Amino acid sequence: MNVKIRSKDIALNANLKAHIEQAIEEFKKFQLEITTVNVNIATAKNGASVEFDIHVAHATPVVINQTDESLDAAIDLAIDRASKALRRLHDKVIEKQATSLRDLEAVEE
Repeated sequence: MNVKIRSKDIALNANLKAHIEQAIEEFKKFQLEITTVNVNIATAKNGASVEFDIHVAHATPVVINQTDESLDAAIDLAIDRASKALRRLHDKVIEKQATSLRDLEAVEE
């Protein structure tokens, strides 16, 4: 998995960078084939803007945009929204792989 963290007009300290990297590592628990994660952090009129661009193999990219007055709050909200979106995608994949009742009846006969 390729991870790129970019900041524009904001200096990221080591703690914030480590927090983002740890959250990205936790995305692996959804067992999706995540190929690339791009994190863009920039200043906005209302404070700070955070964008997560998560590329998953065999699916459309998950893009999360979050703006907040505080950089820490924007990052945390974006991580929560990304986790929720990845969980939903994981649930969709699992439902497609599940067997139907018709398949179970055919096996029993």
